[in-house]
Amino acid sequence: MKKVAIIMGSASDLPVVRKAIDMLASLEIPYEVHVYSAHRTPREAAEFTSSARENGFGVIIAAAGMAAHLAGAVAANTTLPVIGIPCKSAQLDGMDALLATVQMPTGIPVATVAIDGAGNAALLAAQILALSDEALAQRLIEKRAADAKAVLAKDAEIAAEFNK
Repeated sequence: MKKVAIIMGSASDLPVVRKAIDMLASLEIPYEVHVYSAHRTPREAAEFTSSARENGFGVIIAAAGMAAHLAGAVAANTTLPVIGIPCKSAQLDGMDALLATVQMPTGIPVATVAIDGAGNAALLAAQILALSDEALAQRLIEKRAADAKAVLAKDAEIAAEFNK
């Protein structure tokens, strides 16, 4: 199975990124996590992403806040799918990161999830990998069924309390 690379622009993004790490682990998807800044370590970020395919990666998740150029910088150096996670910042509640991540020029696509949407980034990465991995596709189907079952259990609990 191909691996997922998770790159953070700063170690301060780890609380958000941990949701992606946990989701990938629960789906039994191999991953690596790194901190590379689009601005402070551009050479290292470019070297990692330009060789990602050869190193067994199938998708890259890039998380950054504020200027949030990481996903675009990563996408500029690979043809692998890149999923951007805009991270919330104190200044503009993450809107700056969202706009910087989603507004990519033609030819350098970045799939973008919600602000702090690391869980969905991992699920999207899993769905991409599942195109060529039937066992992973089945795990995703099972996860959806379990999620639906959990919602229906909460519905029954709330209905029993309030619908008398």
